[in-house]
Amino acid sequence: KPFCCDVCKMSFSEQGSLKTHQHIHSGEKPFCCDVCKKSFRQQNDLKRHQRIHSGEKPFCCDVCKKSFSQKGSLQTHQPMHSGEKPICCDLCKKSFSTQNDLKRHQRIHSGEKPFCCALCKMSFSQQTDLKTHQRIHSGEKPFCCDVCEKSFSHQSNLKIHQRIHRGEKPFCCDVCKKSFSRQNDLKTHQRIHSGEKPFCCVVCKKSFSAQSSLKKHKRLNVDVCSKS
Repeated sequence: KPFCCDVCKMSFSEQGSLKTHQHIHSGEKPFCCDVCKKSFRQQNDLKRHQRIHSGEKPFCCDVCKKSFSQKGSLQTHQPMHSGEKPICCDLCKKSFSTQNDLKRHQRIHSGEKPFCCALCKMSFSQQTDLKTHQRIHSGEKPFCCDVCEKSFSHQSNLKIHQRIHRGEKPFCCDVCKKSFSRQNDLKTHQRIHSGEKPFCCVVCKKSFSAQSSLKKHKRLNVDVCSKS
């Protein structure tokens, strides 16, 4: 390798490769995007960047046909199909298919919550959780039932709601075999068998198995218990 960098002594077989390398030391970025004016050290980096503007996605998954603008993004995607999870958490040994999945998981251990709501300052470990939370402030309900047109802020709530139309009741009481469409309804029902009454009126001390029953009690005794 006859072409040697006089700064770091790294050597190259071609003079063009040496010149490209020297941009690292000089800070020079001679390749400029004509759309957004962002500049790059290498022409290949510019070409990859320009796909953002062109929408070109030349790297295609041969399993699901999803396409990507970067080869690295395709390589990150492919383990989803193979089930391969080569990246392991050194604390709990749980494994993941991508480095980004591991980073998101590690926030559970670190307690890091880098995504903060600008309105109420509540913070979250996942960006998706922040986006879901922000719908509380915006009132946005993007998930709509195609049967009755009722809309929801969470996709999980839509899925639970759709069981009403399908008649699906996957949560079954192991005592009396009565089934429910929602897990919370099953938990409320099970208090009939256990006798548990966790919802207590702070005024008259009467307790109830369901929060809705406590609310009804307050309405019926509005003069006395509604202040609780």
